[in-house]
Amino acid sequence: MSQILDKTVLEDELAVSLARAVAAANARARREGVEIHRSLVTAEEHTSAGELCWRISYGPRDYVNRRGGDVVIDVGLEDGQVRRVLRGQ
Repeated sequence: MSQILDKTVLEDELAVSLARAVAAANARARREGVEIHRSLVTAEEHTSAGELCWRISYGPRDYVNRRGGDVVIDVGLEDGQVRRVLRGQ
């Protein structure tokens, strides 16, 4: 179900920054072999090399009794560019 975004949403810098980061991280995660629809996706602010980034994590939805295998992608807060990709074991 698509919905037209209200002008106030599009003017919310934080919301737009996060949306851009998730889109960039999703594209990279797919290239890394992550099945996004089967992942539990979380986002948080993170500092990497003195720069504020979004840290987007992709883990298994069925995480009980399962360890590792997460993919974590850091995306620049200002420009939406992927900074770093980490893979759990």
